[in-house]
Amino acid sequence: MPISRVEANEAAKIIIDKLRREHGELMFHQSGGCCDGSSPMCFAKGDFLIGSSDVWLGTVHGCDFFMSEDQFEYWKHTQLTIDVTPGRGASFSLEIPLGIRFFIRSRLFELEELDQLTPIHIGPIEV
Repeated sequence: MPISRVEANEAAKIIIDKLRREHGELMFHQSGGCCDGSSPMCFAKGDFLIGSSDVWLGTVHGCDFFMSEDQFEYWKHTQLTIDVTPGRGASFSLEIPLGIRFFIRSRLFELEELDQLTPIHIGPIEV
């Protein structure tokens, strides 16, 4: 069984479920800019246009998770875990009106895990 590149902890899953009930299917994107641009942002599925150089890392709690290619080069050796924290971010992410924001925790993959990772996909996913 492949090892997931991205996960969500229980606190994040509760918020994802709440946002899904309100907005329908969701997606995440982490662009890698400064400030909140390096935080995972949650959108209604299709509200953020995936570019030809965005990398799909897999699904997290039923949501596609994308990252810009340059960010992926930096993070490709880590497992990302979406978490939440109190505070208002400065992005358009759906959780912001709740007075919280998503953020990433990470851990380096063990060497023996590297050949078992979920395969990535570059660019939009065709359905």
